[in-house]
Amino acid sequence: MEENDQPSAQDPVADAVERKHAAMLERLSNRHQSRLSGKTDPNSETSFQSTQLFLSQFSQSKLSIESQLSRIRKQPDPTHKPDLEAISLEISALEKLVAENSYFLPPYEVRTCLNTVAHLKQSLDEVTSLVIPKKKFSFKNKPTKKNPTVAAQKDAIILGEPEKELNVGSEKIGFRDLSTAPGFRDREKDVLVKEFSINELEGGQNGEFTLSKLRDCEVRLKGRLRALFMDKLMNCKVYVGAVTGSVLIEGAEGCVFVLASHQIRIHNAKNCDFYLRVRSRPIIEDSCGVRFAPYCLSYRGIEKDLTEANLGEETGNWANVDDFRWLRAVQSPNWSLLPESERIGMVDVSNVGNSD
Repeated sequence: MEENDQPSAQDPVADAVERKHAAMLERLSNRHQSRLSGKTDPNSETSFQSTQLFLSQFSQSKLSIESQLSRIRKQPDPTHKPDLEAISLEISALEKLVAENSYFLPPYEVRTCLNTVAHLKQSLDEVTSLVIPKKKFSFKNKPTKKNPTVAAQKDAIILGEPEKELNVGSEKIGFRDLSTAPGFRDREKDVLVKEFSINELEGGQNGEFTLSKLRDCEVRLKGRLRALFMDKLMNCKVYVGAVTGSVLIEGAEGCVFVLASHQIRIHNAKNCDFYLRVRSRPIIEDSCGVRFAPYCLSYRGIEKDLTEANLGEETGNWANVDDFRWLRAVQSPNWSLLPESERIGMVDVSNVGNSD
C-alpha cells in the first residue's frame, strides 16, 4: 500500500532518525564555525593533527640543537662562543614554542617537552664549560658564608676539586677528581677485592672509590666507604657494603649490582639487575631493561657497617624507582621488579682478601 511507503508522522523510529540527523548537522555547523574563529576542540581530529605537527616541529628543532652541541663538544674551541650564543637563543625559542602551544597539547606532552628543554639547557651549560672553562678555585682559604639548601644538595653529585664536598644532614657526599681517586680501572676477567678501614672513612683519606672500564669482572667492596662512582662496566658483578653517601653509575651493560647506599643514581644502564638497600628512591636515566630486588649481601661485620651508615633498616625503596626520562602517569617500561624465581640468593664475600 502507498501509505506504507513512508512512515507516519507519529513513527518513533523516524523521529529518532530525524533527531540524530539534526544533531549531526548542528555538530558540523559548530565545528565549521570553530574553524572559522580559529578555535580548536581539544578532542577533535584537528587537535590531533595540530599536536602531531607541533611534536614534529619540536623534534626537528631538538635534533638540530643536539647535533650542534655534539659537534662543538667533539672539538671545543673558544671560537665556538658565537655558536653557543645562537644555540641558547634556539633553546629559548623552543621553550617559547611549548608555552605558546600548551593550550591544545596533552598535559604529559607539555611536561615531556619542558623536561627536554631543561636537558638541552643543561647540555648547553656542559658544552659551554668545555669551550670557556671556569677558573678553578679552592675552599681551603675561603670561609663559606652560608650552606646551600639540603634539597639542592640531595640532587647534586660533585665531580670536582679534592677540597669540594657537600653535606646532607650529617653525611658528606661528593666525588674527587676521578683521575686521582683510588679505584679499579681497565681490568678484564679479574676478581677485584677491597676492604675499607675506618681510617679511610674518618681519617685523612677521602673514602671515595672508582670502578672504571671493567669487563667480565667480579668486584667485592667490603666495609664502609663515603662515595662510589662507576662507569663503563660490561658483564660485571659488583658487591658493595655500606656507602654513607652516594653511588653514581654512568654506563653499564649486562651487570649485576648489590649495593647499599643513601642515594643511588643510574645513567645509561642496559639489561642490568640491581639488588638495593637505599634511603631515597633510586633514580634511573636513559636506561632500559633494568630490574630491581632487595639487598642480599653478607660478610663478617656487615650488620655493624650498615647500622653505622644508617642503613640498618630496610626501607623498601628498592621498589620505588624514579625514571627521569619517563614523565607519564603509567609505569615506565624501562624498569621492573625482578621476579623472585630469578633472584640470586644471599651472596657471602667474607673469605676473600684485598686485590692489588
